[in-house]
Amino acid sequence: MKGFIRDNQLLSLCGLNCALCPMALGDYCGGCGNGNQSCAIARCALDHGNPAYCFRCPDYPCSEHCQEETADSFITHLRRMAGLERARALGIEAYNREQREKREILDFLLAGFNDGRRKTLFCQAVNLLQLPELRQAVACLRSDAQGLDTREAAAAAARILEEAAGKQGISLKLRRKKQTKEQKEPI
Repeated sequence: MKGFIRDNQLLSLCGLNCALCPMALGDYCGGCGNGNQSCAIARCALDHGNPAYCFRCPDYPCSEHCQEETADSFITHLRRMAGLERARALGIEAYNREQREKREILDFLLAGFNDGRRKTLFCQAVNLLQLPELRQAVACLRSDAQGLDTREAAAAAARILEEAAGKQGISLKLRRKKQTKEQKEPI
């Protein structure tokens, strides 16, 4: 979007953890403010003095852009507002340190446990689970997955992450937008 530029590619304007997105991993998206498609929240930010994060806008929280969403895109939107609140409470540098550690965990999972079908699951898990649960999952994988072939290691990683998520009441599936009957029927 013209005129909208961001330096921090770990946390978007609206609270998405861009460094943990499958599109960013494959260099298909440069992240928020790097020539990506038009965004209503970015337009809103430009109209409000271009704050770096929604929580720095004088109108935050607004009724138009500051609600939890019911569907995801390539990345979960489930914790978007919680991410903004955590960044505000911790400070951006501390939040970014957490995101860098989460990215290292994601890179570890993708390098050693991806059988070609787990990238979205790993991105979801690293986005939604807290660092203590992720650290524990990594420790389990380092000991339990030694000597396993890629398929078995991927299954072990998925099981460990899904168990950790289940204990927290978290689903690791992306939430799809529900289509109306008119959207499903061809014209």
